Amino acid sequence: MKNICILFVLFALLAVPALAVRLQVVTTYPYIADLVEQVGQDRVRVHAMAGGQWDPHTIVPKPSFIAKLRRADLLVINGAQLEIGWLPPLMNQANNPRTNVGSSGLLDLSRYVELIDVPTSVSRAHGDIHPDGNPHFHLNPDNIPPLAQAIADRLAEIDMENASFYLNNCEAFTKKWEERLPIWAEKMSALRGQWVIEYHKNYDYLLHHYGIQLLGTVESLPGIPPTSRHIVALEQKIQNNAPRCILQDVYNPAEASEHLARKFDIPMIVLPHDIGAVREAEGIFSLFDEIIRRLTHE
Repeated sequence: MKNICILFVLFALLAVPALAVRLQVVTTYPYIADLVEQVGQDRVRVHAMAGGQWDPHTIVPKPSFIAKLRRADLLVINGAQLEIGWLPPLMNQANNPRTNVGSSGLLDLSRYVELIDVPTSVSRAHGDIHPDGNPHFHLNPDNIPPLAQAIADRLAEIDMENASFYLNNCEAFTKKWEERLPIWAEKMSALRGQWVIEYHKNYDYLLHHYGIQLLGTVESLPGIPPTSRHIVALEQKIQNNAPRCILQDVYNPAEASEHLARKFDIPMIVLPHDIGAVREAEGIFSLFDEIIRRLTHE
């Protein structure tokens, strides 16, 4: 028995360094965490600060966020100023030199895709607009492979000993992703050219990708609740163009969308914007599966 106990202790001591070498990665949103896990697998330990059902623009900070940021080897953010309202104070309090701006431990994914809806001028009169462009770029399925590649490249840079592991995982993930693209495209082909309304401009990249036309938003301006005057104008557009549906996210109030759906007898479809926004969206693949299932009424 004594010998068995000694062997157990020795095994535990040998296992500790193996666990310690796992890179500590913090992400701002769940979809990023899933991409990191796809690429890093058992070489990373990942924590997403935001929940999938939360409004990504206004995350309520928690003390645990600071502790995790302080220990992070890598911080991966969406960027395009989506986190500007809540992340910088947390980074300042964490005071982690590995993830400071300009360090290899901070990865801004918005730098690896082409942003749309870039404003020509910035003013509070235009609502809560993003100066760099629409930040919800991960909902264009074509943007997922370059995001995964950016993550793999950065993990390989930080952990050079395991560089080939990350890059090979990324290649395998991309191949699997590209097999899904034509399947999704075929299912969405019937929606090409049709009009839709969305509450907030969450789904612009998705609409652009599949050739769906945006008739208008339920919000008066980005981040601004609808006014009576705006709803009247939107009702006139609906009468003139007969949109297929209203796209509603999970975190904004649905009353105005429900009113329009009832009045004009058009469906209101609740779409997930991130992993965990709805029960079925458990990972990056099922997020898109579920979005397309809901849009096509499969």
